[in-house]
Amino acid sequence: MRKYKTTGNTTLFDKEDTEHKLTEMGDPLERLAKAVDFGMFRSELEDVLLPKERKSNAGA
Repeated sequence: MRKYKTTGNTTLFDKEDTEHKLTEMGDPLERLAKAVDFGMFRSELEDVLLPKERKSNAGA
C-alpha cells in the first residue's frame, strides 16, 4: 500500500480503510460521538449547509 495518496486515485475500500486506521490510532471523534448526540444539531445544520431552492437557473 502506498504511503501517500494522490487526489482522484481512490479505491472501493478507501473510506473503510481510513476509518479502520483512525480507529486503531484512537480517533477522538469516536469517543466524542459516544458522549454527544449530534442528531440534535441536524435541523440547524441542514438549514445552513443544504442548498436553498433558486428562483431561477440564471447566474454564474
